[in-house]
Amino acid sequence: MEPLTRDQAWAQLCIWTETESLRKHARAVEIVMTAAAARYGSPDDERAFAIAGMLHDADYEKWPDEHPNRIVAWLRERGEESVAHAVSAHYTKWGVAHESALDKALLACDELTGFIVACCRVRADGIASLAPASVAKKLKEKSFAAKVERAEVHAGVEKLGVRLEDHIQFIIDALKPRAAELGIG
Repeated sequence: MEPLTRDQAWAQLCIWTETESLRKHARAVEIVMTAAAARYGSPDDERAFAIAGMLHDADYEKWPDEHPNRIVAWLRERGEESVAHAVSAHYTKWGVAHESALDKALLACDELTGFIVACCRVRADGIASLAPASVAKKLKEKSFAAKVERAEVHAGVEKLGVRLEDHIQFIIDALKPRAAELGIG
């Protein structure tokens, strides 16, 4: 079976995800996960990391009560077992083991990427001057981006074995070149 291409993955995302905000989240996490492949995986892992980032929430909009079962099944049907496993493990409360660098990176990048994007949206200059200390301070404000699960952010950096501030900077650096595309410039 041929590996899933980015275009095929994006087409599936667009079939199941109609809202621009969730598509932008998928794109942001794809961008960060592409960078994460180089840092935490290997250059050979880039496609899998990117697709996992893009598709991790692909079934959430249409089937929130079944998430992530539909996208995991879809990935497995296409022979994408490592991506399917990472997607099934991207929320610690599901109890799926974080075995690979891909699993750990998706957990560490998903919620924090969404949180950093939220931080950018309340700043006049967006991501341009965003610093890790500012993001860390906002993480302590439970009312800011209240749907972001702080426990998942902390579990992700712990499993990845990195300092929170360093991981925040890594995500900022990954997103900055794509700020205009993501609407965070």
